[in-house]
Amino acid sequence: MTDRLLTVGQAAEFLGTTERFPRRLIAERRIVFVKVGRHVRIPERALEEFVAAHTVQPITTHRRFAAVA
Repeated sequence: MTDRLLTVGQAAEFLGTTERFPRRLIAERRIVFVKVGRHVRIPERALEEFVAAHTVQPITTHRRFAAVA
């Protein structure tokens, strides 16, 4: 396994949030994490997958009629 393990603080920085959000993801078992003794580490790949899975693509609409000025 060559994936980097991040602390909760590093995970929060990666996601651009406070530490509370990754802790909630861990508590709700919504993200993969590793227990190292009493410490919790989050694989960087798990964060990348979480972001990719929750990325919303923009809606593309096609206008049928052009606006007339």
